[in-house]
Amino acid sequence: MDVVTIETTSLGDRSYLATDGTTAVVVDPQRDVDRVLDLVERLGVQVSLVLETHVHNDYVTGGLELAATTGARYVLPAGSHVEFDHTPADDGDVLRAGALAVRAIRTPGHTHHHTSYALLGAEDAVEAVFTGGSLLFGSTGRTDLVSPEDTVGLTHDQYRSARRLAEELPAETAVYPTHGFGSFCSATPTTGDSSTIGEQAATNPALTQAEDDYVRTLLDGLSAYPAYYAHMGPTNRRGPAPVDLSMPAPVEPDEVRRRITDGQWVVDLRARTAFAAGHLAGSYGFELSGSFVTYLGWLYHYGTPLTLIGETEDQVLAARRELVRIGVDHLAGAVTGDIETVAGGSVADGALRSYRVSDFAGLARRLADAEESGAPLTVLDARRRDERAGGGVRGSVHLPLHELADRVDEVPGGEVWVYCGSGYRASVAASVLDRPGRDVVLVDDAFSAAADAGLVVDHPDQA
Repeated sequence: MDVVTIETTSLGDRSYLATDGTTAVVVDPQRDVDRVLDLVERLGVQVSLVLETHVHNDYVTGGLELAATTGARYVLPAGSHVEFDHTPADDGDVLRAGALAVRAIRTPGHTHHHTSYALLGAEDAVEAVFTGGSLLFGSTGRTDLVSPEDTVGLTHDQYRSARRLAEELPAETAVYPTHGFGSFCSATPTTGDSSTIGEQAATNPALTQAEDDYVRTLLDGLSAYPAYYAHMGPTNRRGPAPVDLSMPAPVEPDEVRRRITDGQWVVDLRARTAFAAGHLAGSYGFELSGSFVTYLGWLYHYGTPLTLIGETEDQVLAARRELVRIGVDHLAGAVTGDIETVAGGSVADGALRSYRVSDFAGLARRLADAEESGAPLTVLDARRRDERAGGGVRGSVHLPLHELADRVDEVPGGEVWVYCGSGYRASVAASVLDRPGRDVVLVDDAFSAAADAGLVVDHPDQA
């Protein structure tokens, strides 16, 4: 018996394939099922069961397509309320696939219907447990994704579910969560890359704290989560369409500029410093890196025509793979090449814009100059509220990135320096702000450097 992990680092999630060498069980597969199919072919196994721990809130599942492609049974927790044929799993049900077997364990909390699956070995002894959004490494799944009215009740359920797993499963049971590797589905940050029930019993707040303390701590720790989550559950309940990972249709430079003028979304995938050095006026800069899909999905208005700008076709295809994971399936097209080519050679008529890039040391020098000269200067903090509560740059204005597009008129004109925790969100914010009348400067630096530059105060909104 072997368990293979399939990482989706951009969303902070994991899928799993368990196999006896001949038959396989797949747990919580992502939308781009070609990764699973390639693994199945490489291992020479047949998928017999596809399991979902819950109807997912943070990504579009590939379970329906994977089951249809492989002929496997598609298993969801009883009470999932989906609109397609499947096998419902009730608490205690045992599902067999070759020499493999899994037992469904009802673990509500992340959702009402959430179910974990214990992987059974010889004589049905428990070897591992797939915990989805229930018991994570040093944390548990967040409980506020169903509705505000359900959050407190689900938090109590989450505590009891974690306790049930710890009480019913052997200490040596390997724990395989879906969330908790950077996913916003985790209630609080997780720790570690592997664990067992016994290790969690000694460290996980759900297993070391009294129930009321756990509930209060979890509720106090909940922060904002991506807006695209609102689309994931309904899509997964309807049943996602087969995935399309093909290259979008090519678009001519003049047409790209027309789309920007018409208010469509044109997203530049290049590195944030390259975008700052020159980009199409009115385009948005979302560097294709680990944070790309989370923050594009957070700001994007679903249904708005979306065109991609990339240096190469491979870059565009990689972005498309990320986007289908959150249900952005229909792209209006793509254009590739250097930015002058993308601009159609029209660099003298305002087609291209640029802005400066600096760091926190540079911001400190600029603030000192501004104090001497009295010249107006705005410093914008694009981090979340929970991050801001731990301190910020003195005198800065706080507008979380996910609120900026709707509140951009609140940002003064003139010179605006933008920072965040790493430079990524600040780069997106800078691209949103970069319009005539503003002199934008991107602080492309880790926030830890702000303290070294003497810029951080505990209560920046009172400074």
